[in-house]
Amino acid sequence: MMKKLHILVTLFILSGLSCYAQDKPDRLVTKANEKYDEYSFRPAIDIFKKVLDRGYTSADLLKKLGNSYYFNANYEDAANTYKRLVNEYSEDVTPQYYFRYAQSLKTLEEYEASNEVMAKFTESTSDDVRASTYKEERNYLEEIKRNSGRYNVTPFQYNSPYSDFAPTFYKEGLLFSSDRDTGNFARYRHTWNSKDFLDLYKVNSDSVSTNLVVKLGDHVNTRLHESTTAINKAGTVLYFTRNNYKEGKYVKDGEGIIRLKIFRATINEEGMWANIEELPFNGDDYSVAHPALSADENILYFASDMPGTLGESDIFRVSIEEDGSFGTPENLGDVINTEARETFPFVSSEDVLYFSSDGHPGLGGLDVFATKIANDKFDGTVMNVGEPINGRLDDFTFIFDEETRKGYFASNRSEGQGADDIYSFIESKALVLDCQQKVSGNVRDKLSNEVLVGATVKVIDENNDEILTAITDAQGKYELVLDCSQGNFVRAMTEGYIPAEEYLGKSDGTPKTIDFLLERNTVSAGFGDDLAKLLQLSTIYFDFDKYNIRKDSEIEVEKVIAAMEKFPSLKIKVNSHTDSRGKDAYNLWLSQKRAESTVQYMISKGISKERLQSEGYGETKLLNNCDNGTKCAEEQHQLNRRSEFIIME
Repeated sequence: MMKKLHILVTLFILSGLSCYAQDKPDRLVTKANEKYDEYSFRPAIDIFKKVLDRGYTSADLLKKLGNSYYFNANYEDAANTYKRLVNEYSEDVTPQYYFRYAQSLKTLEEYEASNEVMAKFTESTSDDVRASTYKEERNYLEEIKRNSGRYNVTPFQYNSPYSDFAPTFYKEGLLFSSDRDTGNFARYRHTWNSKDFLDLYKVNSDSVSTNLVVKLGDHVNTRLHESTTAINKAGTVLYFTRNNYKEGKYVKDGEGIIRLKIFRATINEEGMWANIEELPFNGDDYSVAHPALSADENILYFASDMPGTLGESDIFRVSIEEDGSFGTPENLGDVINTEARETFPFVSSEDVLYFSSDGHPGLGGLDVFATKIANDKFDGTVMNVGEPINGRLDDFTFIFDEETRKGYFASNRSEGQGADDIYSFIESKALVLDCQQKVSGNVRDKLSNEVLVGATVKVIDENNDEILTAITDAQGKYELVLDCSQGNFVRAMTEGYIPAEEYLGKSDGTPKTIDFLLERNTVSAGFGDDLAKLLQLSTIYFDFDKYNIRKDSEIEVEKVIAAMEKFPSLKIKVNSHTDSRGKDAYNLWLSQKRAESTVQYMISKGISKERLQSEGYGETKLLNNCDNGTKCAEEQHQLNRRSEFIIME
């Protein structure tokens, strides 16, 4: 038996880089029948810092150093390191590093700086870049085909040879808009400047009008244009669209266009619509139209081309306060709105926003689309509801009762009775709006490749909220189903290992496999072990027929030097190897020169020569089948031109 020196070395290992931290007190450990000193390496930072202080740096080094701070909740140093990474190696910065930088700044209460970095993160993920990439990756025709065939559509029995559209649920029946009593044969109700005399009608809404189509009332209908409506569940508050007019006359804007406005009316004691007022966010130079109420009736959705519109018309929303006043209109953003037309919103009881658009990929003209808007989020997947609701012409003013699965919409399709016609439908199969992506894989020990049973795999969203958690099974496997309408981080972690994670942006839901190789917190090393492998160093490569240390390899040798400075008892043997090209005797000589060159480099940096040995093996220990007479690519040959750092004591 012999005494063994057990040295605790703090070493951070992530994706091929390593670092040491503070020494724990040395302690003597006696173990039977072992003839070598054992070293235990633990995660830390000081090796990286020492290498950086010497002027050796790289994007990879800064990433791993920043990660070591971040995962150990040292957010101030993490922020400083990520800042250097972003400033010096911006071309190598992937989204997760912007995210971690921003989160570090937020923890330090540097909110303005955090927001600026999050803007960069958003640019590279959620908004324009990621949205355009997402659209390019989706097969829309196939998607529309999958969504089709879910509705049984029949013509509305009260259609006329004129224009009938804009149905709204009202009591036991409907409100809708029509020009049937004006004889105008009006078309294209989805324009901003319709001059036809549309009125509002009701059917099956009370005992008086059962099976009869009657006008809503003269207090609402005028000789001007009234169309799309929204009404509260109690039937006491009505929102409707009307031409811009004052004192009974049309009002044109500077371009000669008669704009649209939303008005509100309430029921008086006589049961008549009264107290008609224009909403305060209307304008004379833009249109505000097509109101829709949220399920709780606290939000009014509408379409407009007001300032702040992204395209020809956008969907907006505005809060309705308890006293009946309104907040500030809010654009729903560029996931829903495009550079074209988004219009005719409707919000179901399950917080699904239906709207018409000719900007999202469709079958022609205006198509009906749907997206989930729960929790005030407007970045979910926008889905075309498919045929037969949508066709090659315009399909719009879609409404739907999720309890009965019945609804209505309007279209100007050729088989209709009039210019625009209303159609009823029954939904036979629900539209899957939540973008779901199956993510699976396994978690293994990076050194041994053994599976890690009971490891935790988490899904963390872009707001740093934990969404899902899975535990690896007896085969080290995990499986998750996540929301692919947003960006997510998938993070694997278990006791005794450094966490690892991968960022997933928006996608079309194609299943994804992510295998994690976790680095150990503690790595035991002894006589004969390869320090380069244990520390996860990048390979020390040499150019063909050369034995000088390459510039890109100096940083890896510096890590070994820093470790040897940290632990004076550590002795290393440098083994160098060549590829198979050239004569065997020459390769043996070349590899010896490479080993000696590596040792001399370390000596020049202050490591005592008594602690270093060297040996060249030529081509006798190839890592692949690229031996004499075998044709291999340069990359395969380069794998054999390497150095190893074998622990001697």
